[in-house]
Amino acid sequence: MKKNLLLVLAFVLGTGIYSVRADEGMWLPLLIKRLNGVDIKKHGLRLSPEDLYSVNHSSLKDAIVALGGGFCTGEIISKEGLMLTNHHCGFDAIQENSTTEHDYLRDGFWAMNRGQEIPVPGLTVWFLDRMDDVTALALAGVTDEMSNEERTILIDANIKKIKEEESKKGNQRIDIKDFYNGNEYYMFKYNIFEDVRLVGAPPASVGKFGGDTDNWMWPRHTGDFSMFRVYAGANNAPAVYSEANKPYVPKHHLPVSLDGVGEGDFAMIMGYPGSTDRFLTSYGVKEAVNLEQPARVKVRRMKLDIMEEGMAKSQKIRIQYASKHAGVSNYWKYFLGQSRQLVKNNVYEKKKAIEDDFSAWANKAENKKKYGKALPLIEAFYAGGEPYVLPQIYFGEAIMQGSEVLGFAFKHFNKRSDIYTALSSGDKDALAKAKKTILEESNDYFKNYNVEIDEKLMAEMLEVYYKDIDAKFHPSALTTLALDYNKDFDKMAKEYFATSPFVTKAKLEKWLENITIEKIEAEKAYWITSSFIEMYYEAIAMPQQAIVDKIDEGKRLFIDGLIKMNPDKAYAPDANSTMRLTYGNVLSYEPKDGVKYKLFTTLKGVMEKNAHTDNKDDEFYVPQKLVDLYNAKDYDQYGEDGTLHVAFLSNNDITGGNSGSPVINANGELIGTAFDGNWEAMSGDIYFEPNIQRTISCDIRYVLFIIDKYAGAKHLVDEMTLVKTKRKKVLKNRKKQLKKLTKNGLF
Repeated sequence: MKKNLLLVLAFVLGTGIYSVRADEGMWLPLLIKRLNGVDIKKHGLRLSPEDLYSVNHSSLKDAIVALGGGFCTGEIISKEGLMLTNHHCGFDAIQENSTTEHDYLRDGFWAMNRGQEIPVPGLTVWFLDRMDDVTALALAGVTDEMSNEERTILIDANIKKIKEEESKKGNQRIDIKDFYNGNEYYMFKYNIFEDVRLVGAPPASVGKFGGDTDNWMWPRHTGDFSMFRVYAGANNAPAVYSEANKPYVPKHHLPVSLDGVGEGDFAMIMGYPGSTDRFLTSYGVKEAVNLEQPARVKVRRMKLDIMEEGMAKSQKIRIQYASKHAGVSNYWKYFLGQSRQLVKNNVYEKKKAIEDDFSAWANKAENKKKYGKALPLIEAFYAGGEPYVLPQIYFGEAIMQGSEVLGFAFKHFNKRSDIYTALSSGDKDALAKAKKTILEESNDYFKNYNVEIDEKLMAEMLEVYYKDIDAKFHPSALTTLALDYNKDFDKMAKEYFATSPFVTKAKLEKWLENITIEKIEAEKAYWITSSFIEMYYEAIAMPQQAIVDKIDEGKRLFIDGLIKMNPDKAYAPDANSTMRLTYGNVLSYEPKDGVKYKLFTTLKGVMEKNAHTDNKDDEFYVPQKLVDLYNAKDYDQYGEDGTLHVAFLSNNDITGGNSGSPVINANGELIGTAFDGNWEAMSGDIYFEPNIQRTISCDIRYVLFIIDKYAGAKHLVDEMTLVKTKRKKVLKNRKKQLKKLTKNGLF
């Protein structure tokens, strides 16, 4: 009894000498009852599985949305369709509506009434209606004797038939995705809302505080949130934008807790994680560390340096390239961190140990016929594919995502484009329509375009491809350019950009006036891009296609075998942009010997980081109003014991796509918004590290504080359902939770 009391006190006092045991898992809500219904209760959940996911009544899943089908997650937090997500998830919308006169990136944006909310064309919000196991239907007729190609053809036909039958039942979006590398299949039905409007966003000095320096790091002090509203048409149904639309009335919205968090508190996250590769073998880890990730890091750093040089020259250019820079930067640091942590956390050795156990099992007489070839197939794929890794990475990073004029030329003038087709057929009406479309779409292109930056991108990206990639993967255009300009790609780019039709709208309009196929094919950006595409198809894609069946079959058998080899273990499927639930507890951690991180940060830390720069570093700039609120300790109901919490840690299992996901307490109430993982566990998408894997989330009370006290937009807080428990009861419940964790042997 005395020992248990000491354990509880250790948690309450924040000493954190014990760790809550975390298990990996991004679980399909449909299966949570079957797979982990008991375990999740042990961690502290007070809700039933039906409260989490139900097709018969409202449940938590009805408040969780996928942005654009899954690039980020959002949650509905009012009965009037108010949606919360991350600042970086709303970054494109904020940037697109920013000008030098109204710089919402720098100053923030707040709609003080519904009329001021800004429509965001192209942004969609997906509500999951239901998910169903269709494995039996998808695999109907499939046998072990089939080749991988035969299997794929039959499954594709089965899935097409399922979709056709389901489409007859309504207008919902129907997706069928494979799990465990084609061993299981699930169907998802979505209602997609297209009228989404920007409601609020803090300035980047709050929403992106810490910038690239703090990205993926702890301690963190970022108010990473933005707000939108979902609108519906007649009968609360999805509809395109219209002034007549009304705020969407959700089946469920998340109540917002003001109670805060403490060590050991239950925490779960529901969202749309993009992709993980937890079943990656040691062969894949070796390739990632030695080839793939260093290449991505190198090329992305080059692009970032060019952008940053240009962005520093004016406010206009900074706004133009803010979103582009953020997109490149986020995963530049991700790949940098992942490659380092794969080595530091000995992931290759851990994977090899799993494979050694599997080989022993697979080569038993009763298993060898089916599973004995799994790892040899995977090994053969990586051996055969190694020569193509760097050319493929550089093709994607340096060419297709390098110079913007190359991308523009490929998108609008390739041989399957509307304008090329119209010219080939001689259809004058189709040609006029194609020209109009190109000019209309070019408005967004030129709005965020800088000639000087793009010229440098073209020169450096072509040069680095030429120098780093074997000559057998050089397209004819690249070889010709190198000869014509004596490998001086700067001179080549300068000469081209002086006459390019893709650098201003006026030049593009003039070039399109008398457009012909010959004129298109003579254009240098088109010529370069076409040459690279042709090379990629012939020298990279086709040879790889010849060996891709090896990895598909090998990985499917490997995963199926692992599950059969360990029947008592529940394996979560890899993330694939479908709704998942992960659960655990609020928890600090020890990243290395002699260092212990607290489970939360406060506004004091914001001021401390700023003090080192004296507001001269944009990454750690603090607005004066926030300084004044801090000095006055004017935290209102959002503070705790004279402080204002900014961010906190939990041992939830998340990845990209989970950005903006709600962190939910044991009662189904919102306590935070997930926005990052921690540096020490950057290898976690490939191998979950239970002792150090952490999710970094913005404390919901900091979100409310910024909305209310900083922005003066209290009307947004007023439409939420706030839940506040007396402090004594909060502490009492926390003690009970810690006793429960102790009893269940979870720390």
